[in-house]
Amino acid sequence: MTTLRIAVRRFGPFESAIRKQFDDFVRTTGREAELEVVPMDLNPLHESAIDGRGLASGAWDIAFLNTDWLAEAVADDLLEDLAPHQARTPIPDWPDAWSPSLTGLQQFGGGLWAMPYHDGPECLVYRKDLIAEPPATWEEFHALARAHHVPEEDRYGTVLALYPDGHNSFYDFCIHVWSRGGEVFDNLGRPDLASPQAHEALDFLRMLARDTGAIAPDCRSLDSVASGGLFAEGKVALMANWFGFAAYADTAPESRVRGLVDVAPLPAGPGGCSVSLNVFWVLAIGSGSRNKGLAWDFLRHCATAPMDRLTTSEGAIGVRRSTWLDAEINARLPYYHRLEWLHAHARSMPITPDLARISHIVDDLMTEAVTGDRPTAELLAEAQSRALQ
Repeated sequence: MTTLRIAVRRFGPFESAIRKQFDDFVRTTGREAELEVVPMDLNPLHESAIDGRGLASGAWDIAFLNTDWLAEAVADDLLEDLAPHQARTPIPDWPDAWSPSLTGLQQFGGGLWAMPYHDGPECLVYRKDLIAEPPATWEEFHALARAHHVPEEDRYGTVLALYPDGHNSFYDFCIHVWSRGGEVFDNLGRPDLASPQAHEALDFLRMLARDTGAIAPDCRSLDSVASGGLFAEGKVALMANWFGFAAYADTAPESRVRGLVDVAPLPAGPGGCSVSLNVFWVLAIGSGSRNKGLAWDFLRHCATAPMDRLTTSEGAIGVRRSTWLDAEINARLPYYHRLEWLHAHARSMPITPDLARISHIVDDLMTEAVTGDRPTAELLAEAQSRALQ
């Protein structure tokens, strides 16, 4: 019997959804196949699938990939081009059933390299039982975090995911620069990490990370999943994080804040405006897979409306508009339809194979900023020099 091996980002809803989707695939198609699911944290996933060339060697038939990694994977010939598969046995309503922001980042260089699986741009996630009016500026955000920081009740104002995995620290930095009217990359896609807005952004983030009257302890050990879990435990009043963690906190059986969650646009900085970030998880087929036909058929199955809805039911975020507008889902999660608005105001990273390297440079920048006392301008100049090497 054929076994599909899939490398999955470690997150309970991903793991349960992909297993149930495969069970449904086998049941409805009659295919004789099994699925081996291997959950991994961010860095091990990147190392196994991309750095270790597991997608090219045949170690993985399918992998969950962050859209930021796609250009790197394509440049290293790790991915199967899905365009010929789509031409031969197409997904009938692709791409019209998806927001354009979910169909472009995986199409470049003349190929279609992956299918969207889990969505949820960055937004403000907050406890509506504690906060009546969400903050419009980062200064208001900080003030609310301080006002609702009650450690003796095991509740903190806010949280940052500062674990250096090339993920949230990098994205937080970019959002804070953008929301102050700055740019992180120039028109040619080269990093610009030392602008006045970058200086203001890093100053704010290092201040917030050190404010023991506003922030959860030990944020340097928290990745995005752990920070979202802390919110679901009722230990955080508000945070800038992924939309998916709001839905998770409102649906997970173990959550202590079900029915108490709301989302809003991210705050703006001086001279800027609210902006979201569009980075999403995709399913890609390895160039070395010996089961490409079966893998494509399974990807097609995951892309159907019922399976996309199942992704949401399991606690992740579906990617089809039909899921976002589903009446039953919006009855349980009244803010779900706002995904369309968030995508309309979301920005994306440039398509470059150098993005993972730059994200780790910003990780190092953030780590030094929140743990040491070197001047902000010096840290930014050093990061800019490294990024341009």
